[in-house]
Amino acid sequence: MRKAWLVIGVGLLAAGAFGQVAPDATLLAEIEKIKAVDNHTHVSKVVGAGEQDRDFDALPCDVIEAGADTLMTRPENPQFLEGWKKLYGYKYDDRDPAHVKELVAAREKVMREQGDHFPAWVLDQLNIQYMFANRVAMGRGLDAPRFRWVPFDDALISPLNPEMVADTPDKKVFYRQEAKILKTYMNLSGLSALPATLDEYVNQVIKPTLAEQKKAGAPAIKFEAAYLRPLNFGRPPSAQDRDEAVGIYARYARGDVAPRKEVLRVQDILFRTIALLAGQAGMAVHIHTGQGCGNYFDLSGARPTELESVLDDPSLRGTNFVLLHGGAGAYTHEIAVLIAKPNVYADFSEQDALIPPRALSTVLREWLEWYPEKVLYGTDLAPGPPERDWDVIGYSTNQTARKALAIALTGMVNDGEITRPRALELARMVLRENAMRLYGLRSE
Repeated sequence: MRKAWLVIGVGLLAAGAFGQVAPDATLLAEIEKIKAVDNHTHVSKVVGAGEQDRDFDALPCDVIEAGADTLMTRPENPQFLEGWKKLYGYKYDDRDPAHVKELVAAREKVMREQGDHFPAWVLDQLNIQYMFANRVAMGRGLDAPRFRWVPFDDALISPLNPEMVADTPDKKVFYRQEAKILKTYMNLSGLSALPATLDEYVNQVIKPTLAEQKKAGAPAIKFEAAYLRPLNFGRPPSAQDRDEAVGIYARYARGDVAPRKEVLRVQDILFRTIALLAGQAGMAVHIHTGQGCGNYFDLSGARPTELESVLDDPSLRGTNFVLLHGGAGAYTHEIAVLIAKPNVYADFSEQDALIPPRALSTVLREWLEWYPEKVLYGTDLAPGPPERDWDVIGYSTNQTARKALAIALTGMVNDGEITRPRALELARMVLRENAMRLYGLRSE
């Protein structure tokens, strides 16, 4: 044992002398054994022949003009090839179309053999115990306790005609998506039209919807609001603000187009109302921050500090907020400080899809050096073509996340900031224990 520690120590010191570019192999091996809690995914359900799954996202990116792919998301990512080998026994070191055809056939064979157990089988391969499924609705194979539903609730803040808020073609498309979801929520509440007053809307639509989501076992609710509007939800509302929102809703609830400013006022009130009710029900509020899909995503509107009036609102201190993607692409430094707030957490999902382990390790190290208790793991896996579907993307993002975490922790050990036992403790916190505590999960 002492010899093993000596070898590890020499390896860490050598890496530190030249700048940390790779993880300590022994530390990485230990990290790969940790059964993770995946805080954010768009996992697919099992489908039959000719069936499609369109419930994987409330705002699927394929309904708008596609944006540019980062280097890690392109087909030539070596981790995709590695995933083919690990998951389906791919025998080649190339992407020859004939060989890829064999891969697809091998994958289909596994899917037939596993049946409805296929999603859980993938979790076992990735060493993930629990996976949070950000979906409009769950489906075949996505069974509790391994899979936990995180429903989308942006539709609930958008009862008024959003034409004036939808100031870009992409937002117009996305608001149409939200209108469909709101109609579904209203139908489930037995309504065919919006209630006449804002209080009736809260009592007859919002409260029953949140109650059903809680009953279905949702540990959190999800907002993709940055795709629809800026994240600045205004100041904590005064009695006058609430009265104005009540009047605006009453004037435009029957479908007339309200001015942008007035629609936003109602949304501001409803967002805080939903956040308060979610917190009272024990559900966290997940919010997209940072980079989003499409060529014309409003990055400035997705800045996490735009949420400070919400995060600091005294009435919402019983609600836990999770800043999804950790301000990916532009705002990761802000996240490191925002998670100081007692009820604020961040995950690094999407970042492990967009950038390689070395780059992600820099982000993780900064966060860990600030508030390691507030950092959550997530893969943001999502559907794709058969050779790069959610399972293969999940393999790649899972590998990126674990390697990045190992690189960050190796560097911290090298610099004398932590001991190796503490490094493993931090790894367990990030991959598992922080989420277990936040969501009240049990080891089963």
